[in-house]
Amino acid sequence: MSKETVHDRTKVTPSAPELAVKSSHIPRRPKITPPKPRKDISTPTIALGEIPNLQILNEKGEISDPSHEPKLEPAELLRIYRAMVLTRKLDTRMLTMQRQGEMGTFAPGMGQEATQIGQIYPLTKKDWFAPSYRSFGAQLWRGWTIEGLMLLWDGFSEGFEIPDGVNDLPFSIVIGSHVATATGVAMGIKRRDDDAVVLTNFGDGAFSQGIVAESFNFAAVDKAPIVFVCENNGYAISMPVQRQTGADYLAGRSVGYGIPSMRVDGNDVLAMIVATTDAVERARKGEGPTLLEAVTYRMSLHTTADDPRVYRNEEEVEYWKTRCPLARFEIYLKNKNLLDDAAIERTAAECEQEVIEGRERFRGRATANPREVFDYMYEKLPPELEDQKREYLAKLDRKEERH
Repeated sequence: MSKETVHDRTKVTPSAPELAVKSSHIPRRPKITPPKPRKDISTPTIALGEIPNLQILNEKGEISDPSHEPKLEPAELLRIYRAMVLTRKLDTRMLTMQRQGEMGTFAPGMGQEATQIGQIYPLTKKDWFAPSYRSFGAQLWRGWTIEGLMLLWDGFSEGFEIPDGVNDLPFSIVIGSHVATATGVAMGIKRRDDDAVVLTNFGDGAFSQGIVAESFNFAAVDKAPIVFVCENNGYAISMPVQRQTGADYLAGRSVGYGIPSMRVDGNDVLAMIVATTDAVERARKGEGPTLLEAVTYRMSLHTTADDPRVYRNEEEVEYWKTRCPLARFEIYLKNKNLLDDAAIERTAAECEQEVIEGRERFRGRATANPREVFDYMYEKLPPELEDQKREYLAKLDRKEERH
């Protein structure tokens, strides 16, 4: 893979849209290294850093270089595979429920299963995760329940309750705002002299938000123990990434902040695990933040209020289906004699049943009580809301009397 000089200052590795990577041009252990400092600002040819690309498992399910393959036990590989299948099954079931009026608006993540599970895999119980709103699989891996996530997206405040023993933050719908909160948590961890790490993910659209840039700067100056994962799925709702930036990649933005970065095939779960593991290790050793740009694709809707047929064509979707993260990982596991067609069908059926059982638990709890509308905003209601509450409850009483 060739290198080119941009403005004679920054050396980067150009990449194709599908992140084609030749293994001979990747270090045998793809460590993430910080940019080299400039000793003489008047020297125009000092490189600020290089942006490596990483792909281990290609779209055909083949290992491009065995030296990159993580040494995971068969049981772990199958656990990762099952988590990816469960993620997709939950996504598909919730979409059906939403279309039937049983679920609120939510953001499907079909096609991003490898990105979700791979980024979260290296975290321990003591580490923190600040998710975006398209992180069902990662949240399940961290200990959230299926019924809890369904409650959340059906509008019940109980769904936002963090499970016991899980160091996660609730996500925010405000694009990019949670990145600042995650950075603040990481800065606090450093001051406690703790060795925990924070990981936060966000989409390519969030990269256009000023608060993300501010978070980068604070994290870099403070050497905060945080990993930033940009899930570049091609679109910020209907806005393609090509119209969001004049650059060919987003990972290069971190160079100006002094943050090392890597561009990863987000549909390759092994590459995501390796890249995130290295980034987490850097943070835990006190070496500061890292940015990972996970190149993936949103095969479904931005949210259930969206119709992607308006702004993208089916040829593009079909192209990315051939790069499906689940399909390529299945081929890989088959080649290792860890999976066959019967096991694939059995895993799919088990995950489907797990989602159905979660749905039934959700249905047992999803009983709306209109009398609680005023109960959870203030500890003591202001006088004007007390008046509104009395009027509202009186109307409910009259309605109940009529029925």
